[in-house]
Amino acid sequence: MATKKKKHPKTHKMKKRYWIYAVELLILLILIPIGFIVYKISQIQTYSMDKSVIQENEYNDPNISNYTNIILFGVDSRANELTKKTRTDSIILASINNKTKEVQLSSIYRDTFVYIADHGYTKLNHAYAYGGPELALSTVNKNFDLNVKDFITVNFSALSNVIDALGGVDIKITKDELHYVNAYAKDVAKINGTTVKKIKKPGLQTLSGVQATGYCRVRYTAGGDFTRAQRQRTVLEQIVKKAKAANPITLYNVMSEILPQVYTSLSTKDILTFSTGIFSYKITENYGFPFEKETPTINGADVVTAVTLSSNVSKWHEKLFQTSNYAPSSTVEYRSNEIQGMY
Repeated sequence: MATKKKKHPKTHKMKKRYWIYAVELLILLILIPIGFIVYKISQIQTYSMDKSVIQENEYNDPNISNYTNIILFGVDSRANELTKKTRTDSIILASINNKTKEVQLSSIYRDTFVYIADHGYTKLNHAYAYGGPELALSTVNKNFDLNVKDFITVNFSALSNVIDALGGVDIKITKDELHYVNAYAKDVAKINGTTVKKIKKPGLQTLSGVQATGYCRVRYTAGGDFTRAQRQRTVLEQIVKKAKAANPITLYNVMSEILPQVYTSLSTKDILTFSTGIFSYKITENYGFPFEKETPTINGADVVTAVTLSSNVSKWHEKLFQTSNYAPSSTVEYRSNEIQGMY
């Protein structure tokens, strides 16, 4: 009599169970880093801003909706203040092409002469101090025909800490800059409650966070505030370059340093999207605005005037959004004519 082959149902069930365990483990491994990222993002100081109060002009640029525009504010703060009672030391427009992920960085010179609602004509960097992010964004939009609804604000210590977490940034220091970089770095170190090594000679350097922040603040060389804005963009580019090449542990350390020192209107979802997509973005343009400018003294203040505001805005829209022959709004035309008649 042939013996019946015994079945092993337990073996089949165990194999199935192993697959379930493997899938569960894989999901866990995916969720753990996401959980850490979400936790870190939750440490950001978020600002629930009523975006309906942010003003815009009536303009006609069919291409602007294809871009995400965010203003990066660097605050001239000595007490870790990220709220409205402080002037902005740097103002950078990050314009992101939603399709190609190409990014343009435009430094709007902080002394640019603009109209601020209820305060008249004055320097652009006063807007944040007068009325916080809402007034600052409205001022940018109303003077330049933009549609910015979100901002990210950081201070000096955040910049220093991020650069240190990345292992420094490589910057070429000129002979003219050397003295000032050391002087400003010493000042930053004092503010941050730390120490800094003196840079002994010009040339390509790997700068620490404090040294790089000092470099960003130098304005007493040829070009004044214009070259300072260029230095700020250079450091920002180097930070992005180092972040793209960093390993996960370094990136985690960077997040641990910067996120608690960030003040922003972006939602957790927005920040998570930008953070996870960092390797998709590429900085393709880096320049200052206005393009054609003068530095007159108006009402006793040294300011930067666009020559003219209207023509500069037209050129900027062409560069930012590939909008040929952009015709500025009637509001920009009016402000442009008024500014030209003031000096």
